[in-house]
Amino acid sequence: MPAQPLQAILIAHGSPADPEPQDRWMQALATRARFWAPGWQIRGTTLALPGALEAALTALPQALIYPFFMAEGFFTRRQLPARLAAAGRADAVQLPAFGPHPGNAALLARTATTAAHAHGLPETASLVLAAHGSQVSRASANRTEDMAAALRQLTRFTVATGYVEEAPFLQDAARITGPALCLPFFATRAGHVATDVPEALEQAGFTGTLLPAIGEHADAARLIAGALQAHAAA
Repeated sequence: MPAQPLQAILIAHGSPADPEPQDRWMQALATRARFWAPGWQIRGTTLALPGALEAALTALPQALIYPFFMAEGFFTRRQLPARLAAAGRADAVQLPAFGPHPGNAALLARTATTAAHAHGLPETASLVLAAHGSQVSRASANRTEDMAAALRQLTRFTVATGYVEEAPFLQDAARITGPALCLPFFATRAGHVATDVPEALEQAGFTGTLLPAIGEHADAARLIAGALQAHAAA
């Protein structure tokens, strides 16, 4: 039995322009994670909603911090620690982000294969892994390329990557013919997945199926719960 209370806060970036829907979504994710982690107190919140992180830290003063981000970069290494320090929780234990979780490659493969079967597509269809990317950091692209390489090993799909903010841009990578799927390697359905990804696919003339962000998959909560439990047991 760990000495510290079983507490965790799941933190996403959120949408500064409309922060409340994403904050509610993170609260729902925390509820699903609690199903897989009995006995844990888990809250979900975002950096974007003013005061939400601070309220969560007050409610769970000894919580582990779980960054619901797809890569370790600016937000997990600089902004989130700075926000924790400003709230008087510089000592909080921050776990690795969701994106690098070792179970994500299998989750992506399973999600794409299930979707191909559901839509009557061959397992050799094209699979476009859409991700954020960045003009200033390779963190997002490096993680996405790692996942694409894993998918080539785990599936028979023809896998390509396309990014919202760096080359190869999604509107170029998605210019393909034949049966295809697009799987967003994003944590939540925020502005990029709701707007930028569909717009890029439309520009590309993409006629395949756009799937939900991988972070919306039901098994994401199970992976999070497993990471929390593994840390507590270590």
